[in-house]
Amino acid sequence: MIEKASLKKLKIINFKLNALLEITQAINANMPIGDLLLLYKNILLENLKIGKILIFRYNNGWEKLLSSQCGEDGLPTHVNIDVERDLLVFQDITFITSSSNLALTSYDIVIPVFNNNILVAYVLIGDIEEEQDGVSPVIKHLNFIQTLTNIIITTIENVRLFKDSLKQAAMKKELDLARKMQAMLIPQNNTLPHTKDLMVSAFYQPHFEVGGDYYDVIRLDEHEIGFCIADVSGKGISAALLMSNFQATLRALFTKEIPLSFLIERLNERVLSNAKGEKFITFFIGRYNGKSRELEYINAGHNPPLLFMKQTQKLTFLRSGCVGLGMLDDIPYIVKGDLQVTEPIKILCYTDGLVELLEGENVSVGTKFLEESLCNQASIEDNILQIIEYQSIKDGNTAIFDDITMLGLEIF
Repeated sequence: MIEKASLKKLKIINFKLNALLEITQAINANMPIGDLLLLYKNILLENLKIGKILIFRYNNGWEKLLSSQCGEDGLPTHVNIDVERDLLVFQDITFITSSSNLALTSYDIVIPVFNNNILVAYVLIGDIEEEQDGVSPVIKHLNFIQTLTNIIITTIENVRLFKDSLKQAAMKKELDLARKMQAMLIPQNNTLPHTKDLMVSAFYQPHFEVGGDYYDVIRLDEHEIGFCIADVSGKGISAALLMSNFQATLRALFTKEIPLSFLIERLNERVLSNAKGEKFITFFIGRYNGKSRELEYINAGHNPPLLFMKQTQKLTFLRSGCVGLGMLDDIPYIVKGDLQVTEPIKILCYTDGLVELLEGENVSVGTKFLEESLCNQASIEDNILQIIEYQSIKDGNTAIFDDITMLGLEIF
């Protein structure tokens, strides 16, 4: 009897070693997850005589990964089990044969599975056939079942993480390409006008890889220049795509001859068509004639640019305009601003990411530091550099939560 028992025990040990070897070889051979689960199920059901297996795994929410055998009424035994309600209380292997939770009565043991100390799955085993000596197979082979289960679930989790990493790498590559393409639409600072009569300087920094801010400077003829700044509501890819389309439309429409009010109406139509009412654009556009020294502008719901007169030390805000683009089907009124430039001036246009900063759980809004930075005899380029330093924009200021764009003009 002793020799027979020893042979039986040796046979079980050999089986377990072979099973682990088979599972390991299957994993190394990159066996599909479905086939791997079938192999796992056969080992437990056919060889260890386990009656029921149910596995839930977490994949952005709890989902059933494997279910074997049904209840006496022919319905799956997992239909009434809710992981968050019924299983999250179990953090260790637990026998549930006497559980008062009716949803678990079809099973005898629950095995939580952790990967890097993170709960990733629950395995339930039930309907265990007892041997003649009354020892349950699950008790007899519990360590082996736990080891085998951990190997399978960890492998599946690692496959998921690997696929996620591939997706993230591909997305990062696409975002990097989008960032480079968007940068091509934004004028580089060294390409902006810098003459004895006019100097233009700018700064652009998206909060993420791509952003919804935009500025442009367009030479309309020998004496006239157009300039603008814009901000799409929201952030990310959708805002960047809308802005890219907006840039193309603006460049196609903005000419010396087109009245600014008519340009605003056409741009509003295009934004409505593309955004379907889900987004809007705040927009400031100006046109300056160096010969007549006339400045005209329209502010479509944007942060009012600051205009500083260097001789008279007067500061004004360029507010005249209308509502933002894409807010209404028809803009009810458009007020165009007109200025005769009679002395050297500086104009600072900016987006709201520059003046809306996090302070704890609140957002502070203010332009005082912009006014102080602009109201002096320094160049507009130096003013912008001072603002960048003051706000620690390039040093990762955690209070900043949006794209930041500045466009400055100095007319001599």
